[in-house]
Amino acid sequence: MNHKIKNPVIPGFYPDPSICRAGDDFYLACSSFELFPGIPVFHSRDLAHWELSGYALTEENGFHVEKNSMTGGLMAPTLRYHDGTFYMINANFCDRGNYIVTARNPAGPWSQPHWLDDVPGIDASIFFDDDGKCYILGTGNVWDNGTGVKERGIWLAEYDIENFKMAGEPVTIFNSALRVGTSPESPHLYHVGDYYHLVIAEGGTEHYHAVMTARSRDIFGFYEGNPANPVMTHRHMGFSCPVTNVGHADFIELADGSWYAVMLASRLIEGKYKNLGRETFLCPAVWERDWPLLSPETGKLEMEYDMPASLPYTEYPPEPEFDDFTAVSKNSEINKLQLCWNFWGTPYEPFYKVQNSRLILKCISQRLAQEIEPVSFVPRYRKDRFAAFVARRQRDKNTVITCQMTFMPDGTQSAGMAAVGAMNHQYHLERACENGKQIVRFVKYTSEYDVPPHMPGFQSITIRTVVAQAEWEEADIILQIQIEGEQFSVRYGAHKSCLRELCTADGAEMNPEKVGCMAGTMLGMFASGNGTDSDNEAQFDWFEIKTGIGTVKEQGAAEA
Repeated sequence: MNHKIKNPVIPGFYPDPSICRAGDDFYLACSSFELFPGIPVFHSRDLAHWELSGYALTEENGFHVEKNSMTGGLMAPTLRYHDGTFYMINANFCDRGNYIVTARNPAGPWSQPHWLDDVPGIDASIFFDDDGKCYILGTGNVWDNGTGVKERGIWLAEYDIENFKMAGEPVTIFNSALRVGTSPESPHLYHVGDYYHLVIAEGGTEHYHAVMTARSRDIFGFYEGNPANPVMTHRHMGFSCPVTNVGHADFIELADGSWYAVMLASRLIEGKYKNLGRETFLCPAVWERDWPLLSPETGKLEMEYDMPASLPYTEYPPEPEFDDFTAVSKNSEINKLQLCWNFWGTPYEPFYKVQNSRLILKCISQRLAQEIEPVSFVPRYRKDRFAAFVARRQRDKNTVITCQMTFMPDGTQSAGMAAVGAMNHQYHLERACENGKQIVRFVKYTSEYDVPPHMPGFQSITIRTVVAQAEWEEADIILQIQIEGEQFSVRYGAHKSCLRELCTADGAEMNPEKVGCMAGTMLGMFASGNGTDSDNEAQFDWFEIKTGIGTVKEQGAAEA
């Protein structure tokens, strides 16, 4: 049977993939931005099926990250395997910057961070040559354009991996593939045949994203750009191409000598929107005249490829659709939640617990739609930047989330389900108390800003709008949000079989093109005192997420 690799191989908000091989096993790490735990690590035997095996940054190795815009924190990891040890290099923009963690087992535990105070810039990567020497490379303002003004380029230095420090001065090896190329970054290095091959991202991670390559016979020589650049992009296919933002590649050689590449890309919803964020795709690669050729014959990312015949077809159990909070994660102590669940910011306060087969969230003062602050590259170590929010990634454009909650709000408290995008674009289906009445309501949050949080002069205004509400006196309630493309259908009731429709809403307003695709939509449960600490708790009996569902009409929701 001719098995297929179907793209995206890891759907949902899993960007910036980096891949390595240890014997017959493949491992892949992705950016996690402001989510906790940090840097998810996946395992595969056949490149087609992937299982989430753990996280590189956890409470055990002191992981600090701060809830803000969902566009900061951890990004662009590089995962490598050498001599029995896994190395993951990354930058934490909520902490001291560049670091390396190591592990014998990529599922964990991982070491404490080795902070790289002598490593400048962003998107650092490590490379182990055939002779065992280690090198470090990264992105920074290192290219002299002849006017004395330094522009962004790629630097390389020999590295002492035993002591985690530079073993030589950084050397500029490349600037950009295009004469006016923007954002050359995310470098990876490979030694293939007589050449060292440099692979970078260029054009920015949005529509003009691309994979560029260059080569040199001397590892420290200035690299010759590939005349076929870009070797992978969809930017020439227009803004309505169903797969866009293609770039940020990492290559892997199989035991049989064949090659593949992983990269990020985004699937458009309704030909325009990117609510799913940047996802992980894969394609075959070959070497032709000592240059890499990606997705031979078509030159674009296809939605499926033949699976390598040399690899054993290996499926894994899918992420559970239904969670009644009784399962224990197989290799984590994160309060007995399954690996697929994440928090927003390091949970320094014990606001959640799993007890009597229920997830219990406390109404802490932190708001889920808290005002965005400018990003500071000087560590602040704010330990109040988190929310009582337990969430999973939206992985399909058609998704239904449903939960059963017990909660009786008072004062400013609210709790329920939320769909959260970047930059304070959110929808909340929540129980609340208003003017002495118990209600269920659907609230939209959007924000207005001119420049991103990491740019000078950032200012943001968050706009809150109550889309619809109805009275609800009972403590028990079923909540449901059905996402069909960009249509949100919102329901509530006492029983799952006879839910009332509260309203419909436009998903494009929650995650418009202005927000971009740095982070995808997170779906989950929350509780908040909205500025006031409270001991009141919301108890969730179960949470269900179903993907690939039919139309709203097929769901047969009862009219209110």
